This record gives sequence, structure tokens and C-alpha cells, in this order.
Amino acid sequence: MFDFFRKKPKPETPAAPAPDATPQPTPPLVEPEVAAAVEPGAPVQWLPAETPAPEAEAAPTLIMPSPDAVGEMPTLVVAQPQDKPKLSWSERLKAGLARTRDTLGKNLAGLFGGGKIDEDLYEELETVLLTADMGVDATTQLLKDVRNRVSLRGLKDASELRVALKEALLELIQPLENPLVIDANSPKPFVLMVAGVNGAGKTTSIGKLAKYYQSQGLSVLLAAGDTFRAAAREQLVVWGERNGVQVIAQESGDAAAVAFDAVNAAKARKVDVIIVDTAGRLPTQLHLMDEIRKVKRVVQKADPSAPHEVMLVLDANTGQNAVSQVKAFDDALGLTGLVLTKLDGTAKGGVIAAIAKQRPVPVRFVGVGETIDDLRPFTAKDYVDALFE
Repeated sequence: MFDFFRKKPKPETPAAPAPDATPQPTPPLVEPEVAAAVEPGAPVQWLPAETPAPEAEAAPTLIMPSPDAVGEMPTLVVAQPQDKPKLSWSERLKAGLARTRDTLGKNLAGLFGGGKIDEDLYEELETVLLTADMGVDATTQLLKDVRNRVSLRGLKDASELRVALKEALLELIQPLENPLVIDANSPKPFVLMVAGVNGAGKTTSIGKLAKYYQSQGLSVLLAAGDTFRAAAREQLVVWGERNGVQVIAQESGDAAAVAFDAVNAAKARKVDVIIVDTAGRLPTQLHLMDEIRKVKRVVQKADPSAPHEVMLVLDANTGQNAVSQVKAFDDALGLTGLVLTKLDGTAKGGVIAAIAKQRPVPVRFVGVGETIDDLRPFTAKDYVDALFE
């Protein structure tokens, strides 16, 4: 009866097999879906893919190993991003004006598709031009010019109207083509004063201008005179570092003092070009516009012949409001040139025609992108071709 309390022997557990002295290959570092497609025990090699994924810079890419790679340790190789082919300036301009061209071109395609030239066609053409933000005055002149060309040439078919309109537009904006050339005959230092409302791309344009004139072998100095907007000075300093350009700035003080010191520094260092940034102002803020006038007066004290260029930066997205800005800043400062930015983000590129008719200040540069090379001298023919082609 005591057999029940006796300790029963445990069943014997089979002994574990001795470990194999042969080293096992390292498990592949792959996703389960990829690992399932690989022969068990085979390593996976990391090599650059033939075509890297877009927007992925220096990303490792997985491909299957060759039979000769069995037994080798996995290798991680960083795929180098492929350089995108660079577009010419005319191609970038056409791409930048795509929205304006779509607005203008799609509507004109219906007009120039065929049929006869009559008053109904002229009315439709007027609507299309106004939609492209060319303004009433410019539209009226263009229609008058087109009518004269149709009459003189005896045009009958609507498809012939396209060439007449293109010629009329080119003739209207051609006087705005007047590139700013700074060479050995220019004053030294050449003082370029830049104004514009907040958000127009003024500081960014200054950085691009610095790069542009540097590429011509000129030495450039920047003056961080936008002491009103937060971080404007730091932003200009960053542009200066990118281009290897010295920036004159002050922790505190007004824009006029910065401009005065910068002009004197440019003289002492024998710099070719000095670009003076000013605080962004709305043309309706009269007391703030007075401060920009003060900057100009102080610059003239440092150099009686300066500023040699007073440039206004315009955002093309503002449309007809850009014309109002040109008038206000021109009345206050006496503008000598314009920079039209952000043409790649608007359907209102026709505002150049409005400027040409109402306040024909030369358009020195146009910008169609964010890269440092996307600011180029304005060429009327290239601009018109980009709108119609």
C-alpha cells in the first residue's frame, strides 16, 4: 500500500544533439516577402538598383544575389542618386509659364480653330486677354493693334489671328526688355537698392542676384537692411554663406544705418556690387514708405551718385495689384527696374502687358522656380514664345 507514496522515476529525455562545428550562414536581413523568395541559407547582397526610387537620395536598394555570391557576407552599398538632366532656360521658362499658357492657350485654341473673323470673335478675344490678367488698358491696345494688322493684311480666317496677336503682344512688351548690365564702365561700387512687399520673394531674389553677378566675375557685398521682419537678417546671412558673399548686418539699428555702413565698407574693400535689402512695405503704409525714402537719402550721403539701381520685386501671383505696387514705389523711390518672381505658380503672367501699358518700368529679371539659377534677365521674345507655344 505504500507503493503509491514511492517516488516514481522521471521519463528519460532524449539528449540534445551535439552542436555542429560547421558555421551557419548569417540570416539574411530582408523583409519576409523577399526572404520567402530566396533559397534557405543563401545570403542577400545589397547593391545599387539600376533605377533608384524617385525622391530617395542615397537609399540602399535590395536585389537578389547571383549564384556565385552564396556563402558571402551581406554587403551594404549606398545607391548614389542619378543627376536629372538640366533644362535650358527657354525650357524652364515654358514650364514656368505653363499655367498662364494653359489659361490663355486653351481659350485661344477655340478662337483660332477656324471660322471667320468678326465682332463676336473680337469680343471673345477680349475676354480671354482679360482672363490672363493683362488689364483693360493693355487689352484695349492689343485689340486695336490686332484689328489694324487684320485690316492691313486682309486676313479672313480666325486661324490667322494667332500670329497677329503674338506680334502685337511682343511689340507691346518689347520696351520692357532692358537688362541690367554691370561692367568695368559702371560706377564702383555699383549700389543696387531692392524694395518690395513682404512675401514677394525679395530676400530670395537678392541671394539669386548675388549668384548671378558673381558668375560674371564681379565681387558682391550684401547689406541686411530689412530690420523690420523677423529673421530677415538671418535669412540673408544664409544666402551670403551659400554664395560665399560677405553680409553687413547689425543686431539692432535702422535700415538706413545698415545701408550707410555697407556702402562705406564696399568702398573700403573695393567691391564691385553692393545689394541693399530694405524692409518689406505695403504701398498703403505711408509712414513706412517714408522710411524707405530715408534709406535712399542716407545712401546718397555715403555716395552722392547712388543708388545706381532701385529695383522692385513683384510677386506675379498678385496680378493687377502688382501694377498698383509699381506705381506706388515708383512715385516714392523712382524705380529703375523690376524683378517679377513666382511666374511658375500663377496663371496671371499676362500682368507684364499691364505694366508695359500703365507704368513701363524695365523688367530686369524674371523668376520661374526656387533654384538659384531660376532668375534670369527678361527677354520679351522668349516670354511671348513661352506663352504661345
